[in-house]
Amino acid sequence: MRRVAWLTGLLLFVAPLPAADKGTVVEVDGLRSESPKAWKEEAPANKMRYAQFKIPGTGGDAELVIFKGLGGGANANVERWKKQFVPPEGKKIDDVFKVEKIKFGPSEAVSVDISGTYVFKNPPFDPNAKEERKADYRMLAIYIDGKNDVWQIKLTGPAKTVEAQKKAFDDWIKNFK
Repeated sequence: MRRVAWLTGLLLFVAPLPAADKGTVVEVDGLRSESPKAWKEEAPANKMRYAQFKIPGTGGDAELVIFKGLGGGANANVERWKKQFVPPEGKKIDDVFKVEKIKFGPSEAVSVDISGTYVFKNPPFDPNAKEERKADYRMLAIYIDGKNDVWQIKLTGPAKTVEAQKKAFDDWIKNFK
């Protein structure tokens, strides 16, 4: 009995511990990057979603969603994302909307940063879906025209939470190799 306890103790000491301090390795267009450990992977909520994460924050939880193969082109998606927000009073949408081209591994991507009141609809493309307005929200979104497929990555949530996660999000995107 003492021998079994000793061997069990030895195995616990020698065996690697689960990677609780690591994030989830995500693959997009054949490239991989490990998510920040605070991001909690969830089962995709529907068939359109390739992956999704819940991102806790002091402003409330944000959501990161990855879509694969949904076309329409970068310009059409950027315009659709822009229409999902109403600017704060006294501002125009272009005052709270930034779009730029970035590199995503070897591919070109379009990055969007927008804030204001988020016009949420579920399901999003259903004209009869009930609309919910979420004030003081922000979205960081990327449209990737990859070598294998098109991808969209969207981090949406309370502006305070998204701001706190912006550096982690940017670093995660840059680390796709």
